[in-house]
Amino acid sequence: MSETSAHGEALLLPDPDDPRLTRAVTGLDHEGRRVEAHVVHERPLTIFLNDQEIVTVMTIGDHPEYLALGFLLNQNMLRPDDEITGIDHDEELDVVVVRTARATDYQKKLEKRIRTSGCAQGTVFGDLMEHFHEIRLAGDAVIRTSWLYALLRRVNTTPSLYLKAGAIHGCALCVRDRVLVYMEDVGRHNAVDKIAGFMFRHGIRPEDKIFYTTGRLTSEMVIKTVQMRIPVLVSRSGFTAWGVELAREAGLTLIGRARGRRFLALSGEHRIVFDAPLSAVEEREDPRTVRKGSLPEGEVA
Repeated sequence: MSETSAHGEALLLPDPDDPRLTRAVTGLDHEGRRVEAHVVHERPLTIFLNDQEIVTVMTIGDHPEYLALGFLLNQNMLRPDDEITGIDHDEELDVVVVRTARATDYQKKLEKRIRTSGCAQGTVFGDLMEHFHEIRLAGDAVIRTSWLYALLRRVNTTPSLYLKAGAIHGCALCVRDRVLVYMEDVGRHNAVDKIAGFMFRHGIRPEDKIFYTTGRLTSEMVIKTVQMRIPVLVSRSGFTAWGVELAREAGLTLIGRARGRRFLALSGEHRIVFDAPLSAVEEREDPRTVRKGSLPEGEVA
């Protein structure tokens, strides 16, 4: 699969009208009126690697194959050169099995779990950082502020489950000023893993990519972005101290609080090219934090 179509469209965007992902429920609004609202489905998915059960995650249920691949990659259970011989998803049992040509046994790794700061009770394994210090990110990658402002506009106006129902996180894989892949889930770690799985499955190179997330720039987000070899991480949310420390150690460009024409870079500032005069950038409200009509108001992912 090429990284864009002949016309430069995105490879994969959310489908907020997929009936499997939301359902309509009725309730009362703040004026006592009977209203109908869409709420996101949440269901378990158990991931197997060959014959070994690895983890059960809570997810909205779309793209289970990409989620499983990405989770296993980001936990260092799959290698970049692994041959995938099959991916089987049983929708009735809520199980996905990833099969490899290489024999695998991760019993010891499974005994070393830690809970992360991610919502939906994210779980990683104690030796997640076993290769973190060996990774070298592309030194010649850049992010132009003109690309950044264009991406913020495009991500914030893309039809999505968040705009339809809220209670969800979004992540986007971008190149220059284009969104290539946009994934959503109840936990931001799941959305990241889906993109990692998509990149692995379709052979998408990371060196010139930009990663965008709606969530906080925590240690987990930084580690996963570095694991994916993507040199730039952007969020409209803020930072944690350990996230900044790890980003600086890895040489990751870390940009947070990105809204309208404002942003704050706390690591990897050398990759930023300031080519957009602020007078030419529209300072607009983020539609994801300002809700109108029947959608919930003031909900922030």
